[in-house]
Amino acid sequence: MEAIILLEDGRAFEGRSFGAEGERVGEVVFNTSMTGYQEILTDPSYKGQIVTMTYPHIGNYGVNIQDVESGGPQVEGFIVKEVSRRVSNWRSNGSLGQYLSKNKILGVEGIDTRALTKHIREAGAMKCIISTTDFDVDSLKEKMDLVPSMVGCDLVKEVTCKNAYDWVYDGVDSGWYNQHQSDEKYRVAAIDFGIKTNIIRMLAWQGCRVKVFPAGSSGSEILDWNPDGIFLSNGPGDPSAVTYAVETVRELLEKRPIFGICLGHQILGLALGAKTYKLKFGHRGANQPVKDIKTGKVDITSQNHGFCIDMDSLPKDIVRTTHINLNDNTSEGMELSNGRGFSVQYHPEASPGPHDACHLFTNFTKLMDG
Repeated sequence: MEAIILLEDGRAFEGRSFGAEGERVGEVVFNTSMTGYQEILTDPSYKGQIVTMTYPHIGNYGVNIQDVESGGPQVEGFIVKEVSRRVSNWRSNGSLGQYLSKNKILGVEGIDTRALTKHIREAGAMKCIISTTDFDVDSLKEKMDLVPSMVGCDLVKEVTCKNAYDWVYDGVDSGWYNQHQSDEKYRVAAIDFGIKTNIIRMLAWQGCRVKVFPAGSSGSEILDWNPDGIFLSNGPGDPSAVTYAVETVRELLEKRPIFGICLGHQILGLALGAKTYKLKFGHRGANQPVKDIKTGKVDITSQNHGFCIDMDSLPKDIVRTTHINLNDNTSEGMELSNGRGFSVQYHPEASPGPHDACHLFTNFTKLMDG
């Protein structure tokens, strides 16, 4: 079945459908990971986005129940050069195309993903519409114009949990370790802005009993549970639009040790008085180099974000920058001057991606010990 991709600036690509039928509108972005497509599809941080994979051949190892990062796919659409219809992996229980169809996600193949990626790099991430039913450019443009920009868009409310819940170990071991630590030494309140399952597994592996709270929870509701530490999760959209979460984090500052990842990093920055801005095309991939300013050590990291903290706006008396991205020198980490909290823009849970930064979960438990 034919499919069309129309960008906000009028550029169009024609390809073939390999997922569900219909139309979807979102912000078109690209991801440079060679593997890990199922983790990417199910990462709530991608809510509202149509993801293009730069690696040309996707789907070789199929899909399985272990590699999902949430209740199911979160992307609006998925674009690849070529999808593999023959899958080979001992864990596989279906093909990528079957998975997208079952979950009503549009997939498009057969386009020049190099040209699309280059266009996004030059023109910036922008809205786009993909369709398998309507091929009239004027009609598609009208539908796309009805969808708001990512700037100012609160997508957290679409992916956060409805009620607080205690996380129960699901029996899935995560990447570099092979045994769940049953001793629950710490109580961690995780605020769900779109949390990935592997983040919770990594906390549990460190001996944390994790209770997940909705993004709209108040500081008093969270503190009533008497946690040893506060975790601020990843998530989608513009951090400056999630004003209720910023206020909650302000309530929690100085009350408990805090650790934030991705959107959690940005929200912590806003709570401290910093500003955020939108990157031209963002950082999405499993090979982003990040430098620790203090030690000079460079980690290769997994990332997915389109917004960033303005480092110049950080109040120097209470917070300092700890990490920078070596591709563009943007903010990748910070810590409170009193040593009671830190956050990173990248994803140390490595799902997908390298394990260079997994020590940050240990650092968090050391804060709670202190």
